[in-house]
Amino acid sequence: MNSLSKIDIRQLQVLKALLEKRNLSKVADQLGISQQAVSEQLKKLRNNFDDRLFVRTSNGVVPTPFAESLQVKVVAALNSIEALLTAEEFDPKTITATFTICSTDLEQTVILPKFLTLLRAQAPNVKLAVKTLSLDEISSSLLTGQVDLVITNPFFAPKHYPSLTLYQEDYLCVASAHNDAVEQRLAIADIAKIPQLVVSPSRGEFSGAANQWFIEQGHPRNVVLSVPTFSAAKACIANSDLCGFMPARLLPDPLLKVIELDKQVPGFDVIAVWHQRSGQDKLHAYIRSLLLEAAHL
Repeated sequence: MNSLSKIDIRQLQVLKALLEKRNLSKVADQLGISQQAVSEQLKKLRNNFDDRLFVRTSNGVVPTPFAESLQVKVVAALNSIEALLTAEEFDPKTITATFTICSTDLEQTVILPKFLTLLRAQAPNVKLAVKTLSLDEISSSLLTGQVDLVITNPFFAPKHYPSLTLYQEDYLCVASAHNDAVEQRLAIADIAKIPQLVVSPSRGEFSGAANQWFIEQGHPRNVVLSVPTFSAAKACIANSDLCGFMPARLLPDPLLKVIELDKQVPGFDVIAVWHQRSGQDKLHAYIRSLLLEAAHL
């Protein structure tokens, strides 16, 4: 039998109390149990340690030399167990850790600078690693711990993972500021005919978030370019005849003009996603609250 299975915390508590009080009655009162229960625990202790441990006297009990040699170890063991069960106080200013976030360049532009300002002021010893979003690796990266948190669109997030909505984003239709062929007020039917680009992080897809909405309006759009980042999308639109839909928080841009449409293209939520095992981690919860604060600055 494993030696650890021979003894439990109650026995250690009785042993510690007997070494201090040296009286079964006083130990019973201190622990809130009967004197008989103390005697039963002492009997088990004697069997486990193969030593009498305590000798009865007219005033109580006297520990054997072996019992006295156990006192420091027993106190240390109980203190360790208590520390294990006691939640450590979380202080952002003193914590040292590395936290990894995965996102697109949208969040890296919109949230990251404000978040970093808050983090550096409150938790200067926390290192932050920011990775480019890979849509097909969100679930596995969170599961394996390669990434602590992902900032993304709910459409791309694993459905069974917990999440927090950071903010709501609107789409604005834009074209090059020098593109005179595109008027600043257009109908959906007209904009759908203009060659467009979409942002597709890591997949190179031509559908885009608004494609289904255009189809539902009866005006499928003509997507001719797919790029992985919004910064690339802005540069391409600014130097071509293409138009596209940009998150409002990335505008205005002097190289782009906003096209007013007769119908509003649906926006999207920006959410933080994490694995269930990180839900109660204090640093993780702190980072999430700081991201939410940064998103509303």
